[in-house]
Amino acid sequence: MFELLQKLNDHGLPYPDTIHPIIVHFVIAMVLFAFVCDIIGYFTKNARLFEVSWWNMCLATVAVFVAIIFGQFEAGLAHPYDMAQPVLSVHTLIGWSLSGIIAAITGWRYVIRLKTPDKLPVPYLGLGIVLTGLIFVQVFLGDELVWIYGLHTVPVVEALKEGLL
Repeated sequence: MFELLQKLNDHGLPYPDTIHPIIVHFVIAMVLFAFVCDIIGYFTKNARLFEVSWWNMCLATVAVFVAIIFGQFEAGLAHPYDMAQPVLSVHTLIGWSLSGIIAAITGWRYVIRLKTPDKLPVPYLGLGIVLTGLIFVQVFLGDELVWIYGLHTVPVVEALKEGLL
């Protein structure tokens, strides 16, 4: 298994740097910005902000699946050691769950957009708060994988190559 690591770069990847975090940051920004637009649009009664929110959620729905594909690929190349594995497993589970949740919320948003494009129901905004909370938990776990456990960082990859982990 470790002979494969010799063909990868200093980060343990076949390409220059991790792609998963780049795409994930777009998803995070789009979902949070959509929620902010919804809140502001709800209180100001500005339907144009609902349109901005809708398109952000559409793009986030597509991007979250791309982020998961790269996340699964990069997690497989990380060869997580025993201490990192539980965090990675929870991060993976929440990531897949978020993809379904974001897709479902976007579907609900599509129905709302068709029926009442100029207003949002309060339960939809409440679900936006729950989604924001889940995203913050997911960000925390992702940060922990990089900053605490060092997945795809040069020292951890070198330790793996030398068989120290």
